[in-house]
Amino acid sequence: MPARGARITLEEVRDFAAVEAAWRDLESRAAPSFFQSWTWVGCLAGERFPDPVLLRAERGGRIVGLALLNRIGGRMGEQLWLGESGDAALDAVYVEHNGPLLARDAADLLGPCLHALLAAPVAPRARAPWLGRRVRLAGVDAAVRAAAEAAGVVRLRHDAVAPSIDFSRLAPGPEGFLAALSANTRAQLRRSDRAFAAAGPIAARRAETPEEVEAFLGELAALHQARWQARGKPGAFANPAFVRFHRALLARALPRGEAVLLRVTAGAALIGLLYNVRLGGREAAYQSGFAYASAPAHGKPGLSCHHAAIVRARAEGIAEYDFLAGADRYKTSFANRATSLHWVETTARGTPTGRMMRLQACARMVWKRIETILR
Repeated sequence: MPARGARITLEEVRDFAAVEAAWRDLESRAAPSFFQSWTWVGCLAGERFPDPVLLRAERGGRIVGLALLNRIGGRMGEQLWLGESGDAALDAVYVEHNGPLLARDAADLLGPCLHALLAAPVAPRARAPWLGRRVRLAGVDAAVRAAAEAAGVVRLRHDAVAPSIDFSRLAPGPEGFLAALSANTRAQLRRSDRAFAAAGPIAARRAETPEEVEAFLGELAALHQARWQARGKPGAFANPAFVRFHRALLARALPRGEAVLLRVTAGAALIGLLYNVRLGGREAAYQSGFAYASAPAHGKPGLSCHHAAIVRARAEGIAEYDFLAGADRYKTSFANRATSLHWVETTARGTPTGRMMRLQACARMVWKRIETILR
């Protein structure tokens, strides 16, 4: 695919400080999600990307596209993981709204960048494995998925919907959000808020100091773990790499105003805590811990916590409140829009790996038809 005067290369990373400088400069000329910002991508980069590869797109003497990937070799050929390591423990931080970072005037380079990821050699060790390179794309939108499908053979690993609230669609004023909800959701939310407010006014306090950040994160983790362990699952905070990453991320993001830790209370009673991230007018609800055990009858900690955070975010000029991936009922009840996210693997056509992936896709299609007939 022609790159329209652009030069797109892949290179091994030797200096993360140089990558950061280039990345931050490009961010100022792009419209990244938080997960495409250097605050996220560069957090513990030396640990998360043990064999880092940088895609660089240049046009007119300036950088207009960047992507950081980790390379994994093996008997089945070379793999590049966009924004991930390929190590399940490290990737448990779960990237969404992922994709190459492109300048606002370089959207036409998305396709050429995907082609380059599949075929361009990695300098200085020019390697073009005969099996065909596989590229893993996690949490990308429909445009990136379509570009991958145009560039090569794609295997869909899974899809997810990310519901969100576009505040521009709401009526002005504090009641605008409530007015947009269904009658049932509005009734449940008001009943929940009344139940909690019996203990005192509902308030959302933001962590401001390092001591508060550590205390709020610890409290959130304890509530989160209690909920998941009650379901017989370990919970995200049982993973030391997850905890290490988020302590480092908060230290980077909070001074830049790119993270919000909220402790929501009713009087002296705890309702729950939210860990949200912010960038470019979008606030994303990344992690939470709710005090289910002490909730009163009819009190729904998740509903009331997010309501408090939504009201606060809108008052602070946020344009969109993103619930991230997952079709949980409270998310879809609150949301007025949704984005489809995709986890895919792609490889070049005509390679052994590409032919194998096409055969596997055909086999899955045939099996689905057989299952349908047998039902």
